[in-house]
Amino acid sequence: MFLDYFALGVLCFVAVFLFYGIIAIHDIPYEISKKRNHPHQDAIHYAGWVSLFTLHVLWPFLWIWATLWREDRGWGFTQIQNEQNELHHEVMKLSEHVERLTEKVAQLEVAQAQQMNATTSENDPKQGDER
Repeated sequence: MFLDYFALGVLCFVAVFLFYGIIAIHDIPYEISKKRNHPHQDAIHYAGWVSLFTLHVLWPFLWIWATLWREDRGWGFTQIQNEQNELHHEVMKLSEHVERLTEKVAQLEVAQAQQMNATTSENDPKQGDER
């Protein structure tokens, strides 16, 4: 008789232990997000509870979602964004430089054309009279 009650106690203890263990495991992504000061803590917490009812399908994705964010670097895209901003700035500088060079070439072409006209009219004075 004692062994029956002991077995029932062990069975209840194991059931309660598994129940709370599963809940604690599903709170791991939320705890990670809380530790990292994640901007979507509440969503991760609620999705963890939803994952209990969807046969744990969402849980690995929640773990990934919680671990992607770090407070010191965010999602990790700031370095790429800074590089793109620097490249954009360099492209703008180069385009301005090309515009200045194009204007300078146009001025040189006009000056060369004027010089050619001046030398042509000096060499051939009859052409100036015919016009």
